[in-house]
Amino acid sequence: MDCLFCKIASKEIPAEVIYENGGVVAFLDINPMTLGHTVIIPKNHAENILDLPDDEVEPTFLAVKLVTGMLMRALNPKGFTIGVNHGRMSGQTVPHLHIHVIPRYSGDGGGSIHSVVKYPPKEGIKETKEKIIKTNNGD
Repeated sequence: MDCLFCKIASKEIPAEVIYENGGVVAFLDINPMTLGHTVIIPKNHAENILDLPDDEVEPTFLAVKLVTGMLMRALNPKGFTIGVNHGRMSGQTVPHLHIHVIPRYSGDGGGSIHSVVKYPPKEGIKETKEKIIKTNNGD
């Protein structure tokens, strides 16, 4: 497989790893948005959250929590933005699930997760809920 993040996980390509266990690797982003910007990946290839096997979800997100604590203690940011770009349309450039942990600092120029998209739906939230429930209950 010609996946950049799989190559980092298997140590074919070097990275500035700050945490690793049997199933997860966390490394500093090569193009950081802020000091300490870290990427966390499952070692096994999964293109996105829907492809990640259920038994790997918990260990992956426990690593997110652990790494966030590491960054908090070492860099003392004022907060974090933690996110996943799921699919090309969202900005995912490497087709391997990765979670960004971006430390936030006073004056960093960033916004909240709510600043990512401005495209309010035309239907109400009750209609949206009904569509989701109906589709997933097989009705």
